[in-house]
Amino acid sequence: MRADTKINRSTRRGTRRRAVPMIKTAPLPVLVGGTALALTGAFGLWQILPGQVAPTVGAGHGRGMSQVGAFDSAREGRSAEEILGHYYPGADLGQVGPLTIGVRLQAQDDATLDTFAAAGAQVAGRMIGPGEAAHLTPLPDGGANVVVTTGCDGEVLWQAATDDPFVYPLDPAPGRPAAEHLTLCGGTAYRGALGVALEGGAYRTVNQVDLDDYLAGVLPAEMQANWADQGAFEALRAQAIAARSYALAENRYDYAQTCDTTDCQVYPGTVKEDSRTTEAVAATAGTVLLRDGLILRSEYSAAPDGGRPADIETFAVGPAPGDLVETAPAPTAPTAPTRPDPTIEALAGETAIDTEYRRIGGPESTIGAPIGPEMILPQRAGTYRLYTNGVIVATKTLGAQVVDFSTLLQLVPEVGDQLPPSASGQPKVTTPEGTAPSGVAPGTQPGAPAQAAAGGAPVLGTSPEQAHGPANPAVPPHPVAAPHGPANPAATPLGPANPVAAPRGSVNPATDQQAPAVGSQNPAVVPHGPAIAPGIHDGE
Repeated sequence: MRADTKINRSTRRGTRRRAVPMIKTAPLPVLVGGTALALTGAFGLWQILPGQVAPTVGAGHGRGMSQVGAFDSAREGRSAEEILGHYYPGADLGQVGPLTIGVRLQAQDDATLDTFAAAGAQVAGRMIGPGEAAHLTPLPDGGANVVVTTGCDGEVLWQAATDDPFVYPLDPAPGRPAAEHLTLCGGTAYRGALGVALEGGAYRTVNQVDLDDYLAGVLPAEMQANWADQGAFEALRAQAIAARSYALAENRYDYAQTCDTTDCQVYPGTVKEDSRTTEAVAATAGTVLLRDGLILRSEYSAAPDGGRPADIETFAVGPAPGDLVETAPAPTAPTAPTRPDPTIEALAGETAIDTEYRRIGGPESTIGAPIGPEMILPQRAGTYRLYTNGVIVATKTLGAQVVDFSTLLQLVPEVGDQLPPSASGQPKVTTPEGTAPSGVAPGTQPGAPAQAAAGGAPVLGTSPEQAHGPANPAVPPHPVAAPHGPANPAATPLGPANPVAAPRGSVNPATDQQAPAVGSQNPAVVPHGPAIAPGIHDGE
């Protein structure tokens, strides 16, 4: 190699050239530091003893940088740039900004995603508490079914369908503490977000992660972190640049750029992270190898003989640095609720109406504050509760739903004297932003307000009979309904003869027959919650 060979450094602001002497090397001997390489067949492990070097997962294909040769060159005083210049002659150095990449976790193939974080997380536009687990199953439309439980195997807290099939950490920034990392139930932890996708009908799990957070997991799996203590920190820096370039030049799947095994680069999540290799990543932040302005898919291996310079024209390339879109690994966290989360004791006595009210946002939701206690529908077909801008009705067949005042008047005409002044304006009850209706609200009529036709707030996939505790413990358990409010104390209890008494869409206790839902042309439409679905490498 000529000593005047140059390596270019390109940035988005232009290109400047600086001379970097290339290394004049002979083939490296098999002995490194006086100790023979320990290999078992095609595979071996990096030796822990100082001065000993053996490959992490095998000698590899021998193309590109030799990790063994990089170790030896670094100990001889050569910089990362000189090491790269030797193994990738003709390559330039470029710079990229903050980026997020998707990594297929191959050990998770054909499995649902079950994950939690010690500090809590975000899923389906909602916060989940510390230790609560999210279980995601991919859907054909690109979304996911979400079930949230207490712990990995605990009680179901809520479930929903979402068009965003990812679980996100509390804070989207890179370099977050371990309590915010997402941990697979029974598995390891990952920085960034975890999500699901379908590939030909098969389940896939994806880690959407900041590029340098990803490299913090790759480097100690591809090289030995204690090389930094043996005078070979520059080898770690060279590996960081090569691994960053390789990942950005990948484009393997529709749903992820690269994978986590020796098919790509070894990436075990956070389990092997080490401050010394993380420092090497930070010391090379954004630096990549280029060929003709495009990011080089810089293959490397653990070739024990020190390797040879590569013909970079035979390597694939990816996009130009300027074509990459700088991204963040997660959306902004939802605003924390202004009221504290209910205690376990409070949740244990919660009714279906309480659960739905809490789910849609409580006093901050569009239906406002409660007016009076829960009341029983005629023929004890269910319960209802008034709020300043609407009503929540709960029945066995419909679950808990938000309806407007006119719908309530159809079910309980005598309740008119109890309605708030806002009832005269036929207020619009809308679904909280970010949610989607899962059923048809009772009372939807042709010509009714658009939000009623859209179904109002979605129904939680939990029926009233699953709620803990009676809806109104003060009501005696006999078949005669209690009078509906103090405004009409003389009203006689409504029996089966009153055709208005039994709310349509509910089960008539006298006949055990289900009447059609009010205003619905399809009596079979019953809102429901989503079902729980069952659950040698280029870079080395």
